[in-house]
Amino acid sequence: MRVSSVSRDITRAISATAYKAYEKRLLQEIEGGPIPQHLAIIMDGNRRFAQEFGLHPTEGHEMGKDKLEEVMNWCLETGIKVLTVYAFSTENLNRKPEEVDALMRMFAENFRRLAEDERIHKHKIHVQVIGQRELLPEDVQEAIAYAEKRTKDYDSYFYNIAIAYGGREEIVRAIRSIVRDVKEGKLREEEIDEKLFSKYLYTSPYPDPDLVLRTSGEERISNFLLWQLAYSELYFTDVYWPGFRKIDFLRAIRSYQMRQRRYGR
Repeated sequence: MRVSSVSRDITRAISATAYKAYEKRLLQEIEGGPIPQHLAIIMDGNRRFAQEFGLHPTEGHEMGKDKLEEVMNWCLETGIKVLTVYAFSTENLNRKPEEVDALMRMFAENFRRLAEDERIHKHKIHVQVIGQRELLPEDVQEAIAYAEKRTKDYDSYFYNIAIAYGGREEIVRAIRSIVRDVKEGKLREEEIDEKLFSKYLYTSPYPDPDLVLRTSGEERISNFLLWQLAYSELYFTDVYWPGFRKIDFLRAIRSYQMRQRRYGR
């Protein structure tokens, strides 16, 4: 039994060493290449990850939250300036009340903690929530407002969290705002073009995402940034979000670097 245990420890040590070596090589490969300035992530698979390991769905969401903190560090390390993540859609509001309530408690807690996070202030990261925040509980709205207020003057990095968000709703909202401004004489109809329309979206004034990454093996964008993704590069991985590793992150960037972005030309 003791020999078997020692053998397993040796195997784990060898595996960890090989992983670190591969991670280092991937990091070296992407250095010097084009880095996406805006990365958008559809964080999918928390519940399936939990189910696979016999955990409660809430535990999967907690592990997903921890993974997002890791990914934030990886973005800082590689120089990605804008990170936009899909945390909670308007459709997610239709999930079981106990799951939604648990997520809301997690959001309220984490936004207050985010507002005090040393990394946020050290790297001057501007935090912003995009979506229909009026659909969220009051304590979540207050926590969001607190995090946004604490970081409103930062402009080195930008961290956007999509909560109660829907891409179609965002477009309809923008159209309504434009119609209102035309009626009020603030805008002339002939001024309306793609560039102006983008200014009415939640993600203004950030550039459209260069790379969109989705975990869990699903190959769709699920009503996320429908206007903004017109020319984004898409990358799908089979890994569930809580199991997303740094090598998966680096592989996505390497894939992005190997593509030619033609923008329809």
